[in-house]
Amino acid sequence: MTIPSPRHTEQISGAQALVQSLELVGAEVIFGLPGGAILPAYDALIDSKRLRHVLVRHEQCAGHAARGYAQATGNVGVCLVTSGPGATNLVTPLADAHRDSIPLVAITGQVPSTAIGTDAFQEIDVLGITLPITKHGFAVTNAEQIPAAIADAFRIARTGRPGPVVVDVCKDALLADTPFTKPRAPTPQAPTMCDEGLLRSALKLLSSAARPVLYVGGGAILGEAAPELLRFAEHAGVPVVTTLMGLGVFPDSHPLHMGMPGMHGSVAAVGALQQADLLIAVGVRFDDRVTGQLSTFAPGAKVVHIDIDATEVSRIRHADVPLVGDCKQVLGELHRLSAAAAVRHDFTAWTRILQGYQKTYRPAYEQPADGLSAPGVLRRLSELAAPDAVYVTGVGQHQMWTAQCIGFERPRSLITSGGLGTMGVAVLTAMGAKLALPEREVWAIDGDGCFQMTHQELATCVAERIPIKIAVINNGSYGMVRQWQNLFYDERYSHSELNAVGAAPDFVRLAEAYGCVGLRCTTVDEIDEVVRGAQEITDIPAVIDFQVPANELVWPMVGPGASNDDIAIARGMSPRWDASIVREEVITRNSSHELVGASPRAVFVVARDTPYVVPRITATVRRCGLTIDRMSLESHGGRQYLDLFLEPSGDRGGTLVDSLRDLADVLECNAKAREESHEYERLGHNAIG
Repeated sequence: MTIPSPRHTEQISGAQALVQSLELVGAEVIFGLPGGAILPAYDALIDSKRLRHVLVRHEQCAGHAARGYAQATGNVGVCLVTSGPGATNLVTPLADAHRDSIPLVAITGQVPSTAIGTDAFQEIDVLGITLPITKHGFAVTNAEQIPAAIADAFRIARTGRPGPVVVDVCKDALLADTPFTKPRAPTPQAPTMCDEGLLRSALKLLSSAARPVLYVGGGAILGEAAPELLRFAEHAGVPVVTTLMGLGVFPDSHPLHMGMPGMHGSVAAVGALQQADLLIAVGVRFDDRVTGQLSTFAPGAKVVHIDIDATEVSRIRHADVPLVGDCKQVLGELHRLSAAAAVRHDFTAWTRILQGYQKTYRPAYEQPADGLSAPGVLRRLSELAAPDAVYVTGVGQHQMWTAQCIGFERPRSLITSGGLGTMGVAVLTAMGAKLALPEREVWAIDGDGCFQMTHQELATCVAERIPIKIAVINNGSYGMVRQWQNLFYDERYSHSELNAVGAAPDFVRLAEAYGCVGLRCTTVDEIDEVVRGAQEITDIPAVIDFQVPANELVWPMVGPGASNDDIAIARGMSPRWDASIVREEVITRNSSHELVGASPRAVFVVARDTPYVVPRITATVRRCGLTIDRMSLESHGGRQYLDLFLEPSGDRGGTLVDSLRDLADVLECNAKAREESHEYERLGHNAIG
């Protein structure tokens, strides 16, 4: 008698193998929509006792809901669709998950393997289309390949830098019989850890810094690094800024937190980056929405870059100390080494300057006399919502107001589309988040433009009894488009108004048509009533139509392509930077260096040929209280050769030479001439930024 292998069972169909494989890898919820090529999988799915399937009304919504499920928990989100248009409708959510590093497995049906290449009905090259926006793709043409493909897809999606994976399964593979082979459990991989020498180099830079900043992004949330970040920041006393994707990884209420940087970031956060002399970048991509004009971003700062993805380090901004590894481990090691060395830092004066910016330039919005202000609505919502609430946004003005007005105190309390900026995702991702975290209050904060793109999924929420709360910030327009038209296109509102001809839907009646609870709010006095009314609904969605004016703008703002130095707090108004911390630093440095002779009239610099080195050099000259009269520049052999000719009134040139030599990528710096030195006294309010 033949004894079967313990890893083999009786013959089952490929579709059954797919379902069993999903159960074995720990999948719990699948978002999908059936169709011809994937029907065998749906036939097997109905017999599963462990998998919950959520039927969406559009395949794109399945992908975004899976993303919400994954982002809320860190687990892999799963979606299941058919071939052809079903698969191509997943392109946007796959790109969205790829840009924000969200673990996702998309299973797509495919025509039979014998029909591939014949332009069969609903045949499409799914892997070819999705190659640039996924971590990996599997083409499954044989039933025996299914278990291994599913196991590998889940492993790839969540290891290292997370991301989406596609498994494209031919219909004949789903129909064929196969002995089910249980896939081997992957061997746990130890997180990548960088060399201790590099860690000590990073701490050495921190010890010599006067204005360090922890610049933290979504990678710190993906890496579950919040406890280590808090310990390291508090021990070192370093101010923290968190990007849109990083909000919540460091408590908003913490005195070291300076807010969100970027196009609509706080003045304190933007000023911190621009004035920093050291950036400790944790899980960030140096995205253009944060850096603004790259050549002027943080011009005087050296960079320590911590990221699990080696391809991100020095891709946009050169890293003086590259720390490729798991954010959680690297921050933990930095704290351990710093504590063991009993190194104490005092950045109190620097932190005080930034806290002053927070108080002086706190975003202020006018409350209309007889209506609502969108920021006012969101501030009150933040006060009324459950302390552990999860907020999900669409993309646009309401997204930025949410980032500014809601207090984020824990990781994964904000779910939003960052890198791709996908409109219409709020209801879908909130649906996924609520299924992942049924005990948490989940608020979808959406704009009326975004909401109208995908509100059909309210039907899904009703059918599945998913009681999300939806706050529609209804200004009758594509708000951010209108804001740009207001500021940069002479108020020519071309096709951005949604109810110009009275075509806007009644969102209360729309919600009721889907079987939801619909509420409307038009005055400040009604906010508490409608929010609490929505909170009392525990079995179906509640939609609140907050009617706000169309002319509200999001401030602060750095214009597209502009330097962060040009941040505006309102139309025609910019902050005034306090230079006292820099003055104190330079005076201290001067008192500890014996400067022989006077300031140079000219300085010769040799530097690596990188796109930002010249702005950093010129910014350093300004920070030393000197003025460039003229400059000559030559580039060859991968190096730049600069002659800086300074105005006679310049002072403290010895400090300038030392400062330039300390810059990253500066290979050589020498004074060419000297004259009598003067006391340092020229720094004014406009010397920084």
